[in-house]
Amino acid sequence: MRSKEALQKRICELCRQNCLTLTGLASLCGITQSTLNNIMSGRNNSVTVSTVQKICDGLQIDLPTFFDSDLFRDLEQEIY
Repeated sequence: MRSKEALQKRICELCRQNCLTLTGLASLCGITQSTLNNIMSGRNNSVTVSTVQKICDGLQIDLPTFFDSDLFRDLEQEIY
């Protein structure tokens, strides 16, 4: 799995766990709906740590908790 896919799946997983829609998550995180939509659709190829931190802040979790998922183990090496 590629890191972008793992990120998308983790966001979906956390939304389900917290009974949130993407709109609700964007509102909690203070990021625009279009930014979140671009992440989830794959149009954003360079999600920053700052954006992931905002998602974590909205969900009241820390970065290690966000990345503590089997989704991020054994990611494919990506060469650009």
